[in-house]
This record gives sequence, C-alpha cells and structure tokens, in this order.
Amino acid sequence: MIAKLVGVHMPIKNGLGGAIRQGHKIGCTAVQVFTKSPQLWKAKPISDEMVADYKLACSETGISSVMCHDSYLINLAAAGEELREKSIAGLTDEMNRCAQYGITLLNSHMGAHVGQGVDEGIRLLIKGAKSALENSDPSVMLVMETTAATGTSLGATFEQLRAVLDGLHGDKRVAVCIDTCHIFAAGYDIRTAETFNQTFTKFDEIVGFDRLVGVHCNDSIGGLGSKKDRHAHVGEGEIGEEGFRILVNDKRFEFIPIMLETPIENEGHERDLAKLKSF
Repeated sequence: MIAKLVGVHMPIKNGLGGAIRQGHKIGCTAVQVFTKSPQLWKAKPISDEMVADYKLACSETGISSVMCHDSYLINLAAAGEELREKSIAGLTDEMNRCAQYGITLLNSHMGAHVGQGVDEGIRLLIKGAKSALENSDPSVMLVMETTAATGTSLGATFEQLRAVLDGLHGDKRVAVCIDTCHIFAAGYDIRTAETFNQTFTKFDEIVGFDRLVGVHCNDSIGGLGSKKDRHAHVGEGEIGEEGFRILVNDKRFEFIPIMLETPIENEGHERDLAKLKSF
C-alpha cells in the first residue's frame, strides 16, 4: 500500500484526545472527528484542558493528520434568510473551533439549493462561504465534500466544485474532499483501473489535484449513478475491492488523508482499515 495517511472517523465521547488515542489503537495514521454534535447548533465551549489533552494525544501517537467534519445542519444555500445566516454563523464557529485545537481542515457538506436552482444555490453558497472565510481564523481551510447528487445537494459534479472555487477567486483556503461512495452514486465510475483513471483525470482537469486534501473511503450500497448516499463496507458494495485497491496504491494519493466512514457495528472500522492495509 502506497497511501501513508489512512484512518477513520472516530467518535468523541472521550474527547478529541480519546478519539486520537483510540484511532491509533486500531491502526490509524490519520483521523477525522467532530468538535461537537453534528445534530445540534449549540456547542460546548472548548476548554484549555480539552485542547491540551488533544495535543498530548497527537504527540503520544504521532498522528498529525486530522480533519474535522462540520454540522449536518449547515446549508449555505438555504432558501430562507434566517437559516442561511444561521448556517454561515455555524460554519464560521466550526472553523474557529478547529483553530482552537490547531486543526487546519474543516470538511463541509456545504449546501443544497432546495428548489431555487443550481445557479442560485451556488451563488448563495459562494456568498456564505466568503463570509465564513472572512470571519474565521486564517489557519483553517474550508474543505468542500463531494455529494451523491441526492435531492438538490450541491457539489455532486466536478464542474460545480470548480464554479465555487472560481466564485471565491481561487482562495487558497478552499479545498476539496472526495467521497468515493458519493462520486460513484453521482455517476463517476472508479471500479476498474480504466474508469478510475478516467474519473481522476477529469477531476484533475476540472478541479485539480492541488485542491484535493482528503478522501472519504466508502463503498456504495447504491449502484453507479443511483444518487443514493448509503455507505457500505469496503469491497462489500457496488464499487468492489478493486477500486479501493487502486486508490491506496495510486502515487497521487500517497500523502492525502484517506478516511473511512463505513458502518461501525461489529468493529466495522477496524476490519475495513485492516482490509485497506492488506491492499
């Protein structure tokens, strides 16, 4: 396996420090976390003790590649102004919480146009992202996650990602995270060497590998182009083992964090991580 940074999204019931330690215990070299509940707007303040324990855990384990995932409630393209403003404030807060820990990457499902149309949705998304970037700590990057084209979600095509990047005038604090389940469900095939290379050649031409800072490594319960955001264990979905074998052995992904978000039941993360490493 060429990939050096492989890990999972870890629960934070024992704090971020606990998440890092548990991730290391199961073999992670990278970890993804929340800094708060993704189902709530409100967040517990971050104490100096919480930050110190997180930094100690990173030092103890040698894990320095950490990405945070933001709240599921955020929609920068919401039709209602109140929800849109709440989303902008929420995203700004999430970025500043990352900065308190020293985490530099915040992954985000940035928005859905909810019937307003793609162009209007992207316009609002760009406006909201610009505000969040202007009012957050400059050490933190905003990472747009690809979506599965479910409903009116934005970011399902490489062209939409490019439109946001262009709308933000190439701001270097904006990057991209590919979710393998999502791009497959959106119609990008990665099951064979040929289709994998076609998809990522297209990605490089439209978005650019210089903007790719993370991969969510999930198989897909739905078929190619199904528009279903339903994750499966590695090799047990419609993508199959070969696509993931190619991924972790592709030189272009050697130092890009590859994070599992597969089902956790029956030590699922641990089994999937071991499978990736066996490739």
